This record gives sequence, structure tokens and C-alpha cells, in this order.
Amino acid sequence: MTIKSVEISKAYRLVQLGSTTMLSAKHDGDADVMAAAWVGLGGPNKIIAYIGTQAYTRKLVEQNGYFVVHIPTVQQMETVLYVGEHSKHTMPNKLDNLPLFYQEGVDIPMVEGSAGYLLCQVIPNPQQEQNYDSFMGEIVAAWADDRVFDGRHWTFDTAPDELRTVHYVAGGQFYAMGKGTKFDHGPGQD
Repeated sequence: MTIKSVEISKAYRLVQLGSTTMLSAKHDGDADVMAAAWVGLGGPNKIIAYIGTQAYTRKLVEQNGYFVVHIPTVQQMETVLYVGEHSKHTMPNKLDNLPLFYQEGVDIPMVEGSAGYLLCQVIPNPQQEQNYDSFMGEIVAAWADDRVFDGRHWTFDTAPDELRTVHYVAGGQFYAMGKGTKFDHGPGQD
């Protein structure tokens, strides 16, 4: 094995193995769904999402103060690519052919078939949002497909391949979640 230098402009790819996501938001009857590769944990029950100024969804998040993070599955790849390649700025009817639903008590559309959904309330930080396009949200509700998440852990080993989550690694390359391995570290492990 040889350890080689990684170009700084590509170094982020070493830690960018989290799930590919979609974000949805809605304000005053206007809704959108976008693909989002740079979404991750920002601490316990916190999400950090990069939402560029070019994204139509951003203004909805800024106006409403809420967004939903979707954890898509392999069966949704066409949808992920579609919402990532089309902007509501130039395609006002972008959502017309998406399989959307509303969770009870939540007025933000969700795309059917995701492995999980996280409703987040923006924790305002105007300087971070304006200077770095980085939004932090507190998770205020969450839902998951019980075929792949048992309420505590992912259960991909027993799930069909089409329900595996998708991970973007750059250059149009995606990977589906693989086989799990458990290491026993004794009692008390969740």
C-alpha cells in the first residue's frame, strides 16, 4: 500500500460518503424539490445543508424556515437526477410528474419511496447562510421506511437492493449502500 497526496480541491471527497439527499421546501403555496449532495450531521439532532443561491428551493427555505431532507433509494435515482438537473426557475411545472405526498401536520411535499425523511427547522445564522450558503436545521420530526430502518438502525442486509440508499462520490459516480459488518464492543452499544 502507498499513501499518496490528494489535491486539496478534491480532498472533501474523502469524507463525502454520506447519503445523497433531496431537499424540499414550501412557502405560500410554492414548493420545490432539489437534489443535494452536501447535507450532513451538524451535531446531535442537527443537519447542515449547503443550499446555493442559484437553487430555487433556497428562497423557500429562507421564507418558511423549514425544509425536509429525503434519504433516497436506488429505485429513486431517476427522480434524484431529474430534480438535480432541472430548476424551477426555468421549469415552473417541475413538480407536476413527481410522486409527492404530505405527511400529516407537515405542509411541505415529500417524494414517495425515500428510505427516510427529516423535517428540519432552520436555526437562523444569517452570516453563515449568506457567506457560505450553509443552513443549519434542528430535526423536529423524522420518518423512515420500516423495511430498511427498524427505529434504531439501518437494516439493509435484509432489504431488497432497490431500497438501499445512494451515495454520491463525484463525477456522476454513485454507490448503493453495501453489506453491513458488526463489531462487538461489549454491552451498552446502541
